[in-house]
Amino acid sequence: MIKVENLAKSFTLHNQGATVIPVLEDGAFEVQPSECVALTGESGAGKSTVMRILYGNYLAQNGKVEIDGLDITRAEPREILALRRETLGYVSQFLRVVPRVPTLDVVSEPLLSVGKSEEEARERACDLLSRLRIPERLWELSPTTFSGGEQQRVNIARGFAHTYPALLLDEPTASLDAQNRETVLTLIEEAKASGAAIVGIFHDLAARERIADREINVTAFTPKAAA
Repeated sequence: MIKVENLAKSFTLHNQGATVIPVLEDGAFEVQPSECVALTGESGAGKSTVMRILYGNYLAQNGKVEIDGLDITRAEPREILALRRETLGYVSQFLRVVPRVPTLDVVSEPLLSVGKSEEEARERACDLLSRLRIPERLWELSPTTFSGGEQQRVNIARGFAHTYPALLLDEPTASLDAQNRETVLTLIEEAKASGAAIVGIFHDLAARERIADREINVTAFTPKAAA
């Protein structure tokens, strides 16, 4: 489902004399359906960079990144948008939504975009919001007015609404209380059971040991000149 070969990435600091900072070199790994791979490594090793490349937010300098057979390093923007809509989900730590859109609509939207009926989409959204303990009185309000913890849970509900064949998870249990942490871990286990290939960053060691089938130390992809 996910295949990375010969991945390289550098950043050019145009405001500092066009200095080039190499970040990744010779990155390679695969993730199969129903498998969760955890990216590990010290802060600054490039874990978040790998995630953003997988989602198509960063363009790699070299290599191939295939998601469900599509090489996103060479794909057209419309192909990447279709991939995100139908195949590749991304649960980040931060909620980014259009202001004034009700929470129920925010969570329902991924399902509506793949052709699910409004009834089915809203039923799934209600179930997830309930499981993640977002009070029903808030569902018709915009999540931009919520606390940070509530926004994170809305973001998780939105990310798990559609059954994506591939999922990227960036610290999905960060800052959650014990009950909601357990709910999120259960949602990840359900996604694995449904066949999702998952790549995640988990600084929560207990969560990583429970969820991840194996780990990939991104430090191994550090450019030799920068090591």
